[in-house]
Amino acid sequence: MILLDGKKVSNDIKNEIAAEVAEMKVRGEKVPHLAAIIVGNDGASLTYVASKVKACERVGFESTMVRLPHTTSELELLQKIQELNANDDIDGFIIQLPLPSQINTQKVLMSVDPSKDVDGFHPENFGKMALDMSTFIPATPFGILELLERYNVQTKGKHTVVIGRSHIVGRPMSILMGRKGWPGNSTVTLTHSATKNITQITSQADIIISALGVPNFLKAEMVKEGAVIIDVGITRVPDETKPNGYRISGDVDFENVSKKASYITPVPGGVGPMTIAMLLKNTLLARDQKRMM
Repeated sequence: MILLDGKKVSNDIKNEIAAEVAEMKVRGEKVPHLAAIIVGNDGASLTYVASKVKACERVGFESTMVRLPHTTSELELLQKIQELNANDDIDGFIIQLPLPSQINTQKVLMSVDPSKDVDGFHPENFGKMALDMSTFIPATPFGILELLERYNVQTKGKHTVVIGRSHIVGRPMSILMGRKGWPGNSTVTLTHSATKNITQITSQADIIISALGVPNFLKAEMVKEGAVIIDVGITRVPDETKPNGYRISGDVDFENVSKKASYITPVPGGVGPMTIAMLLKNTLLARDQKRMM
């Protein structure tokens, strides 16, 4: 069994980006600038955005965090987004989800300039991805592709089973793993909450990508020998033995599934670190595309 070490690979990617940014500075060029909007005081969201800001500092990017109160109206948020759309200094920005109930998430994501949509959530970018055109790939699926590529995991002709159909991970992964090229060229089955006999399906899979959000959902008896396991799940499970009162759990029963897997991602330290690294990569891409216009 080989561990797909997202922490190590993400550090490698950040070092590569930092070297590129250092060369920009030597040439006197503008460095990439990433902004993040966060509405409210959700602890997990604040921690995640702070880690993105820290990652920007590490690679030499400029960063801006826009914090808005929980009571922010949809109109106020849309106005702030238009400000960032119009700000030429900012190459890309993200809107941290989830948003408060008074705000229509889809309407907000639609208002982001596609050329600055480094999360890859805008329908224009999602459509380009589906058509195999050059665009921003959502950061988590992008990170999974990068892990598969850097560990030379073969995907051509393989049977990939994706568990979960979210617009953020499941659905884009099903498209990307079925595209021509590498990583890709696999035969994809997309499963979800209405799928019957899921064990029968997963036990035939060469590659399983689980993005369900149910702790320890994927058991050893659901996996065949030598399967590649990508665990996207990240759930806080109450645990009084931990100082913060919880532990992080993935979708996969790691202890038992790892005994059968050829490759597997840990949680934490697998897909999670890759998401931030690929967000930085998308921001670099946004900056380069703007320079070519």
